[in-house]
Amino acid sequence: MIPKDYPTVSYPEVPLNREIEINSIITLFYFEYAKDYVFHGEAHNFWEFLYVDKGKAEVMADAEGYELEQGEMIFHKPNEFHSIWADGKTAPNLIVVSFICRSPAMKFFENKILKVDQEGKDLLAKIIRERSDCFSDPLDKRVHADRIRPDRPFASQQLISLYLEMLLITLIRNNTAIENSARVSSSTRHRVEEDLVNRIIAYMNENLDKNLSIDDFCRKFCLGRTRIKDLFKEKVGISIIQHYRYLKIERAKQLIREERYNFTEVSEMLGFSTIHYFSNVFKKTTGMTPSEYICSVKSKV
Repeated sequence: MIPKDYPTVSYPEVPLNREIEINSIITLFYFEYAKDYVFHGEAHNFWEFLYVDKGKAEVMADAEGYELEQGEMIFHKPNEFHSIWADGKTAPNLIVVSFICRSPAMKFFENKILKVDQEGKDLLAKIIRERSDCFSDPLDKRVHADRIRPDRPFASQQLISLYLEMLLITLIRNNTAIENSARVSSSTRHRVEEDLVNRIIAYMNENLDKNLSIDDFCRKFCLGRTRIKDLFKEKVGISIIQHYRYLKIERAKQLIREERYNFTEVSEMLGFSTIHYFSNVFKKTTGMTPSEYICSVKSKV
């Protein structure tokens, strides 16, 4: 029992700032890709980094293409469109981690390509090992909260978070950023853009019965309005909506020549709101009304 007159000492608490705090993980992959692997791209509202463990990789980040060598890492900030390509020669091994982190210090990683030193590589290895010990999902599959191993080591989820925080802190401290211009690849950019435009056109052809807007294309391909409009105009020569309408009218011409449907039915099949609107677009595109077009076709028989 402590005597009543026993002196007590008050010690002030010292709060410890958390400059980097991981709130949750979304994905934690280790991929072994074929030499011709292609991931066409996405954008999402959380952070992601890609680390080249072996081989090489080509990456598109918004409007720029980059070539990454073994031991290099690129960060994608929230809502940044990004895609991955193998170079067709080397089969790469990649670590991809996406996570929620709202710490202001994350601004350091915006538009960054980093060279990972041995300390960082060791932390990456610990993250992958702890991930395998914690989750039953294979390393090339998404982690699920309901697939946590019952025999996982004590505090394995916490260690994943701590190792990831340590990795980010180490990267900021060591600041091994590579000048992005040293990794810019015009061939990567060209290849990714050509692929993207081809996929947009394929999507148009699959949805000629719809009335897609520019916003529909933006949502589908995770691109901003200005970016998708400029890209399409540069590669195709006309606007994205003009080309969509052109494909509709090409399909309409085919249907009209087949004479299985009347003009109103063709208009409805191709997503036009009214027959009047269909006729106006048809004439603007071909220089003829639908009636004039079918007469011109028959006159050639």
